[in-house]
Amino acid sequence: MDLPPDWIDPPDLATARAAQVALAARVVTEDALGPVRLIGGVDISNTRFDPENLVFAAVVLLAWPGLEVVASASAVRRATMPYIPGFLGFREVPALLEAWAKLGERPDLVLVDGHGVAHPRGLGIASHLGVVLDVPSIGVAKSPLVGRPEGELGAEPGEAVSLAWKGRTLGTVLRTRRRSNPLYISPGHRVSPATAVEWVQRCGTGYRLPEPTRQAHLAANVARRAHGVAKPGAPE
Repeated sequence: MDLPPDWIDPPDLATARAAQVALAARVVTEDALGPVRLIGGVDISNTRFDPENLVFAAVVLLAWPGLEVVASASAVRRATMPYIPGFLGFREVPALLEAWAKLGERPDLVLVDGHGVAHPRGLGIASHLGVVLDVPSIGVAKSPLVGRPEGELGAEPGEAVSLAWKGRTLGTVLRTRRRSNPLYISPGHRVSPATAVEWVQRCGTGYRLPEPTRQAHLAANVARRAHGVAKPGAPE
């Protein structure tokens, strides 16, 4: 797909907001994925306090069902968009596309550290990336951006409640590990809400994060450290 430049690097916030609306209109929240042989994990490492405004992107490929890492690629770019909640996709997608282009194979499904449709304009980073690459994607976020749980979440792994906002269900609040904070799961693109939760659970290996985004997190931090950029105040 020949992407409009504003979908990747808009010149201002008004253009970025319009691009999000246009991209969100293309999001598919029904299952449109085939057999899964390779699962991608995607994460970014950066800090808003970095004077160079660098973004370190990592994409890992894991074999299914063994979840062994079979490939990894990273990229570093200087962000052109300031750190503004709700617009982080424009900081992160350019570096992710560069890392993606280095992969020898294309994953059949991608788990993204961030939100899918659980976003004020329905376009978190998982949806943004899913649409521009036309790949099935799932948002796996560590904290909510909008919405609140519908009910009290149980303490055991596998407990789940809906994430609701303005009368709509945007995703699922999922406990993946006892005594750990839950994850906020939402469809990114070409994946239904139920299937998104199922795949996150299938990719669990006893950690809070599913294995694809856990490995992507580690790879993004390696890329950042290799560049000599510390993350002040954040435990590694």
